Amino acid sequence: MADPMRIRAQLKGDVTEVRVLMAHIMETGQRKDSAGNTVPAHHIQTVSATWNGKSVLAANFGPAVSQNPVMNFSFKGGAKGEKVIVTWTDNKGDKRTDEAVIS
Repeated sequence: MADPMRIRAQLKGDVTEVRVLMAHIMETGQRKDSAGNTVPAHHIQTVSATWNGKSVLAANFGPAVSQNPVMNFSFKGGAKGEKVIVTWTDNKGDKRTDEAVIS
């Protein structure tokens, strides 16, 4: 299973700012190993975030995104103590979901 995401969610005025670090190898499928064999593609394809059951982010990633991607986004609303839930799915069907409490 993948390492947990590091998620920080902070309320600034009436906007919640979220920063996510996703631990993932993000192989493009174009790199070759030391033996000259192509390393198979393995990368995050979709990322979503919810707050109070409402979708606040939907994103599609491709193989050109760097290893261990960092993503920032914000949404209007949120209150201290509420949760933001982030989920990613990769091209091999692996999935990771983590959450953070808004501070």
